Amino acid sequence: MSGDAQDSEGAASGPLPRLEHIRDFRLLWVGGLLAGLGAQMSILALPLLVLRRTGSAVEAGMVGSVALIALLAGMLPGGALADVVERRRLLLLCSFGSMLAAGALALSVFLGAAQLPLVLLVAAFGAVINSVDGPAALGLLRAVIPPELFGAAASRMQARAAAARVIGPLLGGALFALDPALPFTGEAVCLLLSIACLALVRTRSAPSPGGAAFSRTSLLAGFAFLWDRPYLRTVLLVFGLGMNAAFGALMFVVVAVASHRGGSGLDGGTVVSLTAVGSLTGSLLAPRVPDRLRPGTRISCVSWACALLAALLPISRNPLYSGGLCALCVAVASVAGISFLTTLVTVTPDDLIGRVQSAAGLLSSLVQPLAPLAGGALLTAWGDAATYRVLAVVFVVCAVVLATAPSVRGAPAAVRGRRLPATG
Repeated sequence: MSGDAQDSEGAASGPLPRLEHIRDFRLLWVGGLLAGLGAQMSILALPLLVLRRTGSAVEAGMVGSVALIALLAGMLPGGALADVVERRRLLLLCSFGSMLAAGALALSVFLGAAQLPLVLLVAAFGAVINSVDGPAALGLLRAVIPPELFGAAASRMQARAAAARVIGPLLGGALFALDPALPFTGEAVCLLLSIACLALVRTRSAPSPGGAAFSRTSLLAGFAFLWDRPYLRTVLLVFGLGMNAAFGALMFVVVAVASHRGGSGLDGGTVVSLTAVGSLTGSLLAPRVPDRLRPGTRISCVSWACALLAALLPISRNPLYSGGLCALCVAVASVAGISFLTTLVTVTPDDLIGRVQSAAGLLSSLVQPLAPLAGGALLTAWGDAATYRVLAVVFVVCAVVLATAPSVRGAPAAVRGRRLPATG
């Protein structure tokens, strides 16, 4: 057995290694950062490309809608696939497919042949790939690091994603201004480098033995696992489903109010950028939060922080003020989100991790598309101050439920007898 495999078994045979000393974790982190930067560049560039070609904001908006629908549709099959195929190999296939799609789109843009159907196809394909890539990456990460270090690893991974969200759109916009084909070329290059990192990873994550990957029982196994555990069920329904939807509506209202105030959209962009910085800050601070704060307490704190945010927002419409408040709230939410993800992974058996992660993601995202619509309707009907008060009441209700529900007072125990990863 290799040294990396011994590291991933935990501290039983010696001192617990630091994340920086786990070679495969470093490779996964760098490879994921490169892939994330490429994805964020294209997320901005795809609607800009359609807008430039057609001049239609409706057709440009179709890109995001098609991608979201494809992502939601692919979540459950993607999680099932991640549990029956060796995860490193699956990640390599996903990255290779994404690289080919980005390269083909870059070439078509360069040749002036990038029509709307091709752009929508690439957006949908990328979303489906992400629905497989996410569960596979989480399963491989679990095989690479010891359970005791997963909280710190999740913090690093979320910080990586937040950094990509801050840098990627700026880089994509700058490249698009030079030439519309450059962001997609840059994504293809980033994915090529990401593939090189994955190819160097030695750890293998053993697939689930036997069974039909896409049977009804297999596809719904993640939901069944979550429903049978009251802590996970309550937190996902209240925090993942309810709180996410309310916060999505709140963010839409904040950005809309800021953009209307500034006219050019710069103020709205300032709010979004500050929020991304808040996510990055919270991810970096998560490992420093005292362990004595149980996961349920951290999640309940997010609800109260959101309620306070909604109550304070009407004081000023200055984008620095509202963006700063949103950044603080998102930082708290990042800490709680990492804590919940750590619990979710440590209580889930290896052969279910992909399906459980996909089921949790689907529950958390199910009503997200309706959040901006709800926020816009409230803003139009009652104005921003009244909308903030309504959302504050929603957050308070969520906070009270999370603070008083017996199922949230204690997290489920970690799974025992974890199957050791294979190594190559």
